[in-house]
Amino acid sequence: MALERVDIWFQDEARFGQQNSTTRLWARKGTRPRAVRQQQFEYVHFFGAVCPQTGETEAIITPYLSKDIMHQHLSLISQRTKAGRHAVVVMDGAGWHTDVIADEFNNLSIIKLLPYSPELNPIEQVWSWLRQHHLANRSFKGYEDIVDACSIAWNSFISDTKRVVSLCRRDWAIMT
Repeated sequence: MALERVDIWFQDEARFGQQNSTTRLWARKGTRPRAVRQQQFEYVHFFGAVCPQTGETEAIITPYLSKDIMHQHLSLISQRTKAGRHAVVVMDGAGWHTDVIADEFNNLSIIKLLPYSPELNPIEQVWSWLRQHHLANRSFKGYEDIVDACSIAWNSFISDTKRVVSLCRRDWAIMT
């Protein structure tokens, strides 16, 4: 496959939920704003992938992590990859990222990052953006409320293709 027909995707998973992150808040000088910190334990697991070259994205929100869900996510990436192109999916070495998980996809390959190197995966900045702009300092009623908030956050992020490209593009990952 010629390099100009290869698309690099960055993939990762993140957990969002009731024990959410708190961030700094703007407040009037001399005041002390309150930030919500829940004690409940409901979470969603967010599988996300971005292709900074094209601005394409794929995501799945689930109640748990598994090899089957990872396979579904790769299937979505494979389907999103245009005919005649090949997707190289860069991911970490999580337990459900097995070596054979992409074997059935003719248009998709996997490259695993070195252990303990999240700074090499630009989708980590996406998780940070979602938290900072939509999900931090919030209280959630339950699982469905978390799913709805994550869906709104993701849709807000992907609504601007230029944002996707600028946040996730890396010079070392340009194939042309």
